Amino acid sequence: MAVTRKRAVLAGVLIAHTLGILSSIDALMSTRTAPGAVAWIVSLSTFPYVSVPAYWVFGRNRFNGYVIGRKEGDSRLYLELSNKMAHVGQYATSLPEAQQELLVMERLAKLPLLGGNRAELLIDGDAAFDSMLRGIDAAERYLLVQFYIVRDDALGRELQRRLIGRAQAGVEVHFLYDEIGSYRLSRRYLDELRHAGVQVRPFHSTQGSGNRFQLNFRNHRKIIVADGRYGWVGGFNVGDEYLGRDPGIGPWRDTHLKLEGPAVFSLQLSFLEDWHWASGEILDFDWQPATASENGVPVLILPSGPADRFETASLMVQHALASAQRRAWIASPYFVPDESVLNAMKLAALRGVDVRVLIPERPDNVLTWLAAYAFIGPLLEAGVQVHRYQAGFLHGKTMLVDEAASAVGTVNLDNRSFRLNFEITAWVLDEEFGRRMEAMFEADFARSREMSPLDVTGQPWWFRVASRAAYLAAPVL
Repeated sequence: MAVTRKRAVLAGVLIAHTLGILSSIDALMSTRTAPGAVAWIVSLSTFPYVSVPAYWVFGRNRFNGYVIGRKEGDSRLYLELSNKMAHVGQYATSLPEAQQELLVMERLAKLPLLGGNRAELLIDGDAAFDSMLRGIDAAERYLLVQFYIVRDDALGRELQRRLIGRAQAGVEVHFLYDEIGSYRLSRRYLDELRHAGVQVRPFHSTQGSGNRFQLNFRNHRKIIVADGRYGWVGGFNVGDEYLGRDPGIGPWRDTHLKLEGPAVFSLQLSFLEDWHWASGEILDFDWQPATASENGVPVLILPSGPADRFETASLMVQHALASAQRRAWIASPYFVPDESVLNAMKLAALRGVDVRVLIPERPDNVLTWLAAYAFIGPLLEAGVQVHRYQAGFLHGKTMLVDEAASAVGTVNLDNRSFRLNFEITAWVLDEEFGRRMEAMFEADFARSREMSPLDVTGQPWWFRVASRAAYLAAPVL
């Protein structure tokens, strides 16, 4: 009996270390950063009993099987999207010479910069949800609705009621949610939508043999499209806290964007790709783009995610910082950027660009809040201003570059948004819209405090150790 037990133990050890070696090879070939690859290889080789399951749940950052129709030329989805994209060519627009560098964003997006749009900046929850819910009520043919978090609370049920009402009126309604972000969403909530005729799908990030154990990938996009004419994108999920109704969080500061015009077509293409992954279906509507205004603003929709060949979101931020001539103002609730973005911030500040970062004073994630103290000191030394928002929880994901380049979307400045989440950003290239963004930022800076080097150096030694340890955990935050 003892011999049999000993053999079983030895067999288990052998299997564990074999899996550790095989996982190390996978980490060597697929981990995008050298430090990350080294860390995984060492842990997988020396302590595979814990490291192997941790790696297959949290370690990999390549999303397998997702066909990006704008980029892969061998799929039925690609052919369908090619036919639809042929309609937008006439709305493609060019930029003044001073902004030509921003057109690199087109290559990252694999979507064109489109003119003839109206863009409305929606600041905070009342304005954003009033606009979105009225847009839902006005839909006559179809609705595409996608959120990362949907809660079964007062606001969530209001959204449900509106979607059911449109479905019962004959509107074709498609509702896509992230099953990890919306893990608390009740089965009853979803069943009531389905019973009313709403087409409901979870994003289902764990489907496919290569993703079965991956809980780290999320679809973080927030999109509504009504009849192909109106679209909404930005930082808001659906829950009472986003209206400031959660006393534990307090006032909620967020930003959303309403679009009308050809750029809505690009939002639809992103939704179509996600819906195709979730359901296997290719949605087919009469998607004819239409100009909202002859003097409308140019807009570029830039989807990003772990199925991209490049780290699209990180490159987007790096390029925005590199192209800035006068200023680069950034708001993000989670601020744990990679080394490349940190260096781009320092270089921009060192060459005289007004670089400001707006982050929350009160966190909803202690680890990301703590991790920021590991690198804020060098940023301050380089001349980057870091402002901490005082009047509630800051959740908006926005950027203003110089006078005319404004971004509103879902990308946080952290590893998760850069490498693990499906995200989407709308770039509005217009000076008048830039002035509205400037006023919004100035109002937020007025409700913030600017950090000084003493905020970092004045912390006790144990706090600095804890912040460095939190920063090392950034790849899985």
